[in-house]
Amino acid sequence: MPPATVSSERPRRTDDTPGAGTRADGRDTRPVSELLTDPVLRDRTVATLRAAGCVFAEDEAALLLGEAESAGALATMVARRVAGDPLEQIVGWAEFRGLRVVVEPGVFVPRQRTGFLAGLAVAATRAGGIVVDMCCGAGAVGMAVMAQSRAAEVHAADVDPAAVACAQRNLPCVHLGDLYAALPADLRGRVDVVVANAPYVPTDAVATMPPEARLHEPMVALDGGADGLDVARRVVAGAPEWLVPGGVLLVETSTKQAPALREWFVHNGFVATVEADDEIGGTAVRGTFTPGGRPG
Repeated sequence: MPPATVSSERPRRTDDTPGAGTRADGRDTRPVSELLTDPVLRDRTVATLRAAGCVFAEDEAALLLGEAESAGALATMVARRVAGDPLEQIVGWAEFRGLRVVVEPGVFVPRQRTGFLAGLAVAATRAGGIVVDMCCGAGAVGMAVMAQSRAAEVHAADVDPAAVACAQRNLPCVHLGDLYAALPADLRGRVDVVVANAPYVPTDAVATMPPEARLHEPMVALDGGADGLDVARRVVAGAPEWLVPGGVLLVETSTKQAPALREWFVHNGFVATVEADDEIGGTAVRGTFTPGGRPG
C-alpha cells in the first residue's frame, strides 16, 4: 500500500463549486499565512504524521506548516516524512543550542545530546583560542563554539564531501579530508581545543538504528567499527601533534564505551575524565594534553 500523504486539495463545498482561494481543479491557492491558521489542514497533517508513527506529530506538523511555501509544498514535505526522511533534512535546518544549523539531504543530523559536547567545548575555549571541530558533519558543534565562545578561529573537518559542502554554509573554515590530514599544516601544535563527534555505533548495531538514520545518513558518520571506537581512537592518537601543551580534547561516546575510551586517552598522554549529562543523555571523554605523559 502506498504511504498516506496530505492532499494539497481543499475539501469541495457541498455544491461542488470552487470556494475562495481554490482553483477550478481543486488546488489550494491560498497564501501561506492562511494555511498556518487552517485548523482542518493542521489536524489532517497531525493525523497523517501520527498514523505514520511520528511520536511528536503535533510539533512536527507545526514545523512543517511553518516551513511550507504552499499547500503543494506541504504535501510533498509530509509525504517525505511519512516515507521516513529525517524532519531536519526535509525542512533544511536543525535547532542546536539555540542556533539554526543548515542540514542538507544525506548529511548527518545534529543530535540534541551532542549539545552537551558542544557545551564542554565552549567552556574549554579560552579567549583568542583555536578550535577544531573534527568529524564535523553539518558543523553544528563548530557553530556553537563560534557563537558562544571567544575563539579566534574555528576550523571544521570531515571526510564526507556532502558534509563539507553543507558545513560550508554554516562555517567559514571547513576542510575536506581524513581527520587531521584535512587541516592546514600551520595549525600543527597551535590548536587549543579539538572536539569530535566521531562515529561510535558498533558495526553490528547499525542495523538496529532507526530507519531515518541508517537509510538517510551517511554510513561513514554512523559506523564506528567492531566496538564503535575505531575512529575515536584515531582522533585521540593524532591529537597530540596538533594541540598546544595543556590543550583539550573532547570526544563524544556512549556510557558503555566511555571507560575504554578514557584509557586510550591516558595511553596517549592525556589526563582524562568521563563527563556526562543524564538529562540530555550526553557522554564524552575530556582530556588535557600533557606532553611527555605517554607511557614509555
